[in-house]
Amino acid sequence: MPFLNSVRLPLIAASLIALLAACSGGPPTTPSAAAPTAAKATPRIPEQVSNPAWEADMQRFEATDAQSPPPRGGVLFIGSSSIRFWDTLAQDFPGVPVINRGFGGSELRDSTWYADRIVVPYAPRQILIYAGDNDLNAGRTPRQLHADFIAFVERVRRDLPKTKIAYISNKPSPSRAQLLSVQREANTLIAAEAKRLGVDYIDIFTPMLDASGQPDESLFIEDRLHMNRAGYVIWQRVIAPYLK
Repeated sequence: MPFLNSVRLPLIAASLIALLAACSGGPPTTPSAAAPTAAKATPRIPEQVSNPAWEADMQRFEATDAQSPPPRGGVLFIGSSSIRFWDTLAQDFPGVPVINRGFGGSELRDSTWYADRIVVPYAPRQILIYAGDNDLNAGRTPRQLHADFIAFVERVRRDLPKTKIAYISNKPSPSRAQLLSVQREANTLIAAEAKRLGVDYIDIFTPMLDASGQPDESLFIEDRLHMNRAGYVIWQRVIAPYLK
């Protein structure tokens, strides 16, 4: 039976090889029952509006803080030039430990971007932010500003969940009277969102209009954009009841 043996032996050898290969393989891979859960999503930080001058502002703030650290648990005012130029902030709110960290020309998303440097380190009990005026003038829409407002609140609450937040509405400036309609729309969107988020909304738009419903020229300096003392007196009166 040489012929049969010559046929059977290769078949038996092939079967043994297949059997050994099957035995040596490990069990099929299955998902682990204890697989780690995905990390909790963090708030989206909007893209920074590039301006090298603001890095200089950050360094100036940090140098000031190194020389005279502001009190933790204070009341932080942050935002654009209407905050930066409020030179009488401490006198206007006597007994309130105010911190002024306005940087001129900034937009709302810039305060979000720099929060780790000029918000979180102070652990303020309250933040009052004025931003949005420059944003709309630069072409951002009311809905984009609304989204930026949400991102700012989420960013603050990520590290400072107990800090109170107040949003100071867009102001009506004579030099930007063409923006009144979009400012009204943005203010309306943010006011509704602020209520939902438990944020104070401070309306300084309405008391800065004249009898005809236009920006009151008497509240501004020559550039018709930044306020004079009369404008800040209105802000002082309107904001004071909201201070915590």
